[in-house]
Amino acid sequence: MTWEITDLISHPLWMVSALVLAAVTRAQRRGWWHPSACPVRLTGKTAIVTGANTGIGKFIALDFARRGARVILACRSETRGMAALEEIRQCSGNQNVHLRIIDTSSLESVRKFAAQILEEEKELHILVNNAGASGLPKGLTADGLELSFATNHIGPFLLTNLLLDLLKKSAPARIVNVSSANHKKGKVDFSHFRGENLSYAMDTTYNHTKLHNVIWTNELARRLRGTGVTANSLHPGIVMTDVMRHYNWILRLIFNLVGIFFFKSSKEGAVSTIYCAVAEETQGISGKYFDSDCSLVLPAPEARDPAIGEKEFEYCERLTAKL
Repeated sequence: MTWEITDLISHPLWMVSALVLAAVTRAQRRGWWHPSACPVRLTGKTAIVTGANTGIGKFIALDFARRGARVILACRSETRGMAALEEIRQCSGNQNVHLRIIDTSSLESVRKFAAQILEEEKELHILVNNAGASGLPKGLTADGLELSFATNHIGPFLLTNLLLDLLKKSAPARIVNVSSANHKKGKVDFSHFRGENLSYAMDTTYNHTKLHNVIWTNELARRLRGTGVTANSLHPGIVMTDVMRHYNWILRLIFNLVGIFFFKSSKEGAVSTIYCAVAEETQGISGKYFDSDCSLVLPAPEARDPAIGEKEFEYCERLTAKL
C-alpha cells in the first residue's frame, strides 16, 4: 500500500501512520535501477521536461543534459527557469539546454509553446509531462476549466496532442506522464473538468486529475501502436518538493518535518521518470504504469477499462477543440 502525506495529516492517529509511512518510504528510497548505472546516451536527441525549474523536473532535465541531450526546460516562471537553466548547464557541462515558457493551466499558453517548439525543433524524442500541483484553490481558469484539472491534466493533454506529429516523425520516441499512487483514490466524473460536483477536501481534486492522467496515457498508448512512440505513466514516490506550497503553514510544517527523515529527495523522486524515459529495459513498453521503485504495477481499474479510456480521450479532444 502506498501512502500520501495528505492521508497522514488527515488521519486521527497520524503519529502511528507516520511510523508506518516511514517504513514504507524507507523501503522505497532505493530501487533496483539507478540512473548512474544506465549507460544510455542521448546525444542527438531532443527532450522536453515541463516543470523543470524545480524539484523532480529539474533533476530529470539534469539527467538528460548529462546524457548529452538537447533539453528544453518548459517552465512557467522565467526567473526560476533561468536559474535552473544556468544550474543545469553548469552541473552537466552541456550548453545545449534551453528555456521556453509555458503555463499548463492556460490553453493559450500551451498552444503558444507548442507553436514555438514546432517552429524551432526538427525532432522530439522525449516528452515528460511533469508539471502539476496539489492543493490548488477552488476556481476556474480563463478557459472555464477547473484550475487543478487545467493544470494537471487538460494542459498536458493538449500539449502532447499538439506535439504528436513531431514525436511520430522522430520515432522511436517516448511520452512519460508523471501521475501519483493517489490516482487510485480518484473518481471519473467529466463534470469535474468544469468545476462541478467537486469536493476540495485535502487532495481529492488532485487525486481525480491523477486518475485521468493514467486513463489518458493508456488510451494514448493504444492509439499510438505501430508508430514507434510509447506512452507510460508513473508514481514518483513521496518526495520532498514544494508540492505543499498551496496548503496552510501547519500542514507544510508537518510535511517538512516528517519529510526530512523519511521522504525521498527530489533527486530520488526523479528516478522512476528517468527510467521510463531512457532505460533500455523500457524501450518499446507502452501503456503501462510504473511504481516509484521502477516496477510495473496495475493502475486503478478505471485506467484499465478501454471504454473509459476512449470516452476520456474523445471528451478531452472535444473540450480542447472548443477552447
